[in-house]
Amino acid sequence: NDGHLVEVLSLKDLFDPFNSEIVGRLHYGEELQDPDKFGKDNLQFQSGEELPACWIDPHYRDDEIKRTG
Repeated sequence: NDGHLVEVLSLKDLFDPFNSEIVGRLHYGEELQDPDKFGKDNLQFQSGEELPACWIDPHYRDDEIKRTG
């Protein structure tokens, strides 16, 4: 998110692929920032890795299920 750290306030929302947004707080400066909504499509780990597909795509296993079904 523009290179700033975001404190995720609800891990449940982060892990739920049906939620496209999380509530978090930007971390910069010394003042505690107000909570805000952030789209998961704009988030990544500090290492630069994208979020896992199972956190953002509710259909990430559809192909696998069709093959075994």
